[in-house]
Amino acid sequence: MLTRRRALKTLIAGTAAFTAQPRFVFSKTSETMPLPLKGNIHHAVCRWCFNQLSVEELCKAVIPMGITAIDLVGPADWPTLKRFGLHSSMCNGAEINLVNGWNDPKYHKQLIENYTAMIPKVAAAGYQNLICFSGNRNGMDDETGLANCVLGLKQIMPLAEKYGVTIVMELLNSKVDHKDYMCDRTHWGVALCKSLGSENFKLLYDIYHMQIDEGDVIRNIRDHHAYIAHYHTAGVPGRHEIDENQELYYPAIMRAIVETGFKGFVAQEFIPTATDKLASLQKAVQICDV
Repeated sequence: MLTRRRALKTLIAGTAAFTAQPRFVFSKTSETMPLPLKGNIHHAVCRWCFNQLSVEELCKAVIPMGITAIDLVGPADWPTLKRFGLHSSMCNGAEINLVNGWNDPKYHKQLIENYTAMIPKVAAAGYQNLICFSGNRNGMDDETGLANCVLGLKQIMPLAEKYGVTIVMELLNSKVDHKDYMCDRTHWGVALCKSLGSENFKLLYDIYHMQIDEGDVIRNIRDHHAYIAHYHTAGVPGRHEIDENQELYYPAIMRAIVETGFKGFVAQEFIPTATDKLASLQKAVQICDV
């Protein structure tokens, strides 16, 4: 099964590797019928989940659905997004990977160099969010890891503030998909935000991941929304479509997000299983459009 970690290895620089896998099926509905959306949710899609399409093909396919942004795209593909009038809602390309992150001081030098170079690029392109990761524990306790993250991130936050870029750490589950990942609970991520004390550092609340590791999704969104810059979706279990075949009721979750006054993006990050994968994406947008 395609995993995000594997996909990011090829997409982190903003380019995709094409293989001999079957092409996606484009539904007629996906291509020709714009959806009347309510406008309460700003819809996006994660590029890696549809990497059998070129970035250009993906742009053409999602515009009629009401999707206005693509997540996890690097600088090489920003010109394509701009050509189609789409936003880069979560930029990447400064991180090392998902397992070697800010919680380990031995990676600070490289990370500081990477983010120092990338932050001005994000701002110059007119974007705001730049993703980062805690890294794995590797035997480290959470308190030490948090202190290490603060130590490293504080060295780039003045630059992020200067350029108006938000550094966004993603919450990932450590139970199923990302064993040993440190930032796997909302309270840990919120503690990091509070320790940094900057409006330019926030969390990417991945609904799929947090349902697996802690549950209580709506309460956590309501209680901690001030520290959340971005949301990802997927069905639990399996990380597939967000329809009635999985356990989360996304309309209620989306209503809770809207009620917090959230104005950012909600990005679909599920791995489609249906033959018509774009129809699955269009259905997900409809489910989330509350």
